[in-house]
Amino acid sequence: QVQLVESGGGLVQAGGSLRLSCAASGRSTSTYTMGWFRQGPGKVREFAARMGWRGGSTNYADHVKGRFTISRDNAKNTVYLQMNSLKPEDTAVYYCAAGVVGGTDVRGYDYWGRGTQVTVSS
Repeated sequence: QVQLVESGGGLVQAGGSLRLSCAASGRSTSTYTMGWFRQGPGKVREFAARMGWRGGSTNYADHVKGRFTISRDNAKNTVYLQMNSLKPEDTAVYYCAAGVVGGTDVRGYDYWGRGTQVTVSS
């Protein structure tokens, strides 16, 4: 079993930055793909970014590409999401996920955190 806990969310003005962290416990996530998803008010959960277990493979959704960066520290069992140039439409609950399959679909992930709220004001 893997437990994931997100942190780092908050309220920020448009154009600002936040860094989300996801700490894993229970077992090592070093062989899992790690992903970040988000769910805005009244919307379905959508893919934001993922990183393969080796750390060299990353994918980003078009709406965050060039602004968000995913990284991981396997020694600390932690994954990060650096979010720059934030926009009001980035407002959402951000979820960390770990999965064997991974990918951009929620079904590829086996473990989920409870999420952290990010609110971007205009």
